[in-house]
Amino acid sequence: MSRQGQPDAASKRIIEQLQVNGRRSYAEIGKAVGLSEAAVRQRVQRLTEAGVVQIVAVTDPVQLGFHRQAMVGLRVAGDTRAVAEELEKDPLIDYVVITAGSFDILIEVVCESDADLIDLLNHRVRAIEGVVASETFVYLELRKQSYDWGTR
Repeated sequence: MSRQGQPDAASKRIIEQLQVNGRRSYAEIGKAVGLSEAAVRQRVQRLTEAGVVQIVAVTDPVQLGFHRQAMVGLRVAGDTRAVAEELEKDPLIDYVVITAGSFDILIEVVCESDADLIDLLNHRVRAIEGVVASETFVYLELRKQSYDWGTR
């Protein structure tokens, strides 16, 4: 990490290795980037503690029984941050971003069925004080999902 808190070139190379395979050993990563196993372990720990990276399992929602995914655009009256804080609490909402433009907030939801999506929208999302309108974009087919940005 640099003094400004940004990953340096070596840390970016480590991140790239983890993006290819998050289960690679520190020794393997060290060989690929020209650092010792201990140096890689320290850098990964610093990157994780700083919130730059998370080591997680990326799943396919459909294979886990979540057959309905959607992006929902929300229009809000009042404090968008307060609405976003409420949305963050819902486990079916996996993405919350405050935006500029046609929508004040975008959320991504992953549900088991259309009935669950309707329930989420009607009884949980639209029930939040300040949400005045929503538009739902149902995913028909996921064609690309990439997590390798940020180091290119």
